[in-house]
Amino acid sequence: MIDKLVIVESPAKANTIKKFLGGNSKVVASMGHIRDLPKSKIGVDIEHNFEPEYINIRGKSTLINQLKKDAADSENVYLATDPDREGEAIAWHLAYVLGLDPKNALRVTFNEITKNAVKNGIANPRHIDLNLTDAQQARRVMDRIVGYKISPVLWRKVGKGLSAGRVQSVAVRLIVEREEEIQNFVPEEYWNILLTASDFPTSTKFEAKFLGKSGKKIELHTKEEVDKVLSELEGAKYIVKEVKRGEKKRSPAPPFTTSTMQQEASRKLNFAIKKTMQVAQTLYEGVNIPKHGHTGLITYMRTDSTRISEEARSVAKTIITAKYGEQYYENRYYKTKGDAQDAHEAIRPAHIELSPEDVKDSLTPDQYKLYRLVYNRFIASQMANAVYDTLQVNIDANDYNFRANGQTLKFPGFMALYVESEDNSKEEEFTQIPPLNEGEEVRKEDLKGKQSFTEPPPRYTEASLVKALEERGIGRPSTYAPTITTILARNYIEKDKKNLVPTELGKAVNKYLVTNFPDIIDYEFTAKIEEEFDKVAEGKENWRKIMQEFYGPFAESLKKADEESERVKVEDEVTDVPCDKCGRMMVIKNGRFGKFLACPGYPECKNAKPLNEYAKNPCPVCGGKVVVRKSKAGKKYYICENNTGVGLGCDYISWNAPQVGEKWDPSSVKTIEAKPAAKKTTTKKATAKNTTTKKSTAKKTTKKK
Repeated sequence: MIDKLVIVESPAKANTIKKFLGGNSKVVASMGHIRDLPKSKIGVDIEHNFEPEYINIRGKSTLINQLKKDAADSENVYLATDPDREGEAIAWHLAYVLGLDPKNALRVTFNEITKNAVKNGIANPRHIDLNLTDAQQARRVMDRIVGYKISPVLWRKVGKGLSAGRVQSVAVRLIVEREEEIQNFVPEEYWNILLTASDFPTSTKFEAKFLGKSGKKIELHTKEEVDKVLSELEGAKYIVKEVKRGEKKRSPAPPFTTSTMQQEASRKLNFAIKKTMQVAQTLYEGVNIPKHGHTGLITYMRTDSTRISEEARSVAKTIITAKYGEQYYENRYYKTKGDAQDAHEAIRPAHIELSPEDVKDSLTPDQYKLYRLVYNRFIASQMANAVYDTLQVNIDANDYNFRANGQTLKFPGFMALYVESEDNSKEEEFTQIPPLNEGEEVRKEDLKGKQSFTEPPPRYTEASLVKALEERGIGRPSTYAPTITTILARNYIEKDKKNLVPTELGKAVNKYLVTNFPDIIDYEFTAKIEEEFDKVAEGKENWRKIMQEFYGPFAESLKKADEESERVKVEDEVTDVPCDKCGRMMVIKNGRFGKFLACPGYPECKNAKPLNEYAKNPCPVCGGKVVVRKSKAGKKYYICENNTGVGLGCDYISWNAPQVGEKWDPSSVKTIEAKPAAKKTTTKKATAKNTTTKKSTAKKTTKKK
């Protein structure tokens, strides 16, 4: 007989917990959800109060039978799935499958997988929180209804294979509207006048900017206005009118929430949001560390709280004072936002005594980078302010006013360890200013006008999109990664370096949804629904009532859109590449293997060919164009388009983009596992081989999904 059966979600988490539980205990993994709504139909009985029709997930019957057997052989069954709404729902489904009463089942949660946390959790089980499961169920049911009801309308009115979603469609709308702002933006001209001056004793140069005249600010919009000021400054003396010395403090950022970790990992590590969450999951569930065994390294990574425990605060103090000194420590408490779910701590190291360097050899490069980011952010959050000495110098010349700003770092504080970055941020400009006194004359070295133009708002990156969604109250930390993954996969948006750009398909779908389902993708409505789900989680609202209030107006919009809306044509992007067979300009299409060029004359002309991405510089061997391709592992490589096979044409192929004047070494690229594009006159055998490779790749892709 098993004394304790502990069911978690993943094998890695199970391995970590096993070492903490002595005696006759068994820890097994459910491998995520074991029951869900069916994929073949909507799976929600709308006529009977939105009753979900759950089924056991295909392929999990063997696992379920084993779990039932283990539960029957156990004195106590502990449902230890993840400590969020999704984890609560999985525990609820496990209780159903195992025949346990949800009101009496033993539910345990671990915010961090450490010995104390695990033992305390097992010693103090609670019951399944049915309010949390209802909140998750409400989201699942509403998202299923929206997706399964709107998508068929999109197929008929826009194109096959399309989908809509309560959060994903709003995210696309944000990106499309930002693109429209950029396209409609009209730059406005403005000018400034820059004074380069120096003091007479040391000839140290510094820069000051034009402010106005006689203490009043003046904006310069044309060159004529600038020339007028410059002419009136000819022969003027530049006198220091005022010197202001001060002190400026900069505070550290709070420890990570899910969204701030996603944003910072995107900016500092260039991680996609999905990748950040995948790596964070492995750090939470645990890795093998010599002398420590399987060890969870960070606290739970789905949270919007900035709270940290007193124990963690105490350990941070010890580390900071030992490494940097008492003056670098400051006991800080961070206020969590009013709408945040404060069930968990912020994301922090689970074993603060284990520094990034201590565990580096046990981690993959990506794990190390993210752990170091989480660790440094947490430690810095308990450090003292950085302190700057500031200097502001006002200079007058013929009643015209100039100002120079300078600052020097007096005490680094938290900046000795970590500084938060910002998306598209522009740092205030400072210059080194020599010691100056009021009434002192400075030498004019140069005086010139500088023309500038206002700039459109920047495109969203993954980081700034997450920030925008969070600020608007749309979605929750756990939804951001799958939302961005979905709209990329649906080809509603695409990445241009780090920027998110809507495709023509995305614009068309967004236009249709905004026109026919304005409430569903309304920012305020979507945020209000999230607030309603939160009330369900708190036991203040009934989820079926929310569904009833939602469904009536939604059904009317659905019927009207299906019967009255017109079909939308998605315009293909026309290229400057002529069709080899009929001369029409080819267009860009999307297929199951990505983008390709196709003749717009289809079906009369069925010509199609690959859409190549080219490197900026030519081939360093023959001067031809260099094509960007991907290896079997998905890594980019560069190959001359004249490279038609081993020993045929140009041999150039490289992992790195070609550089002007580069001396290429053929021996440096022996490890590239990819074949150059076959010649049009390939043999039947070669074609068959390529077909097999494509099928294999497609199979792998399907399996990955």
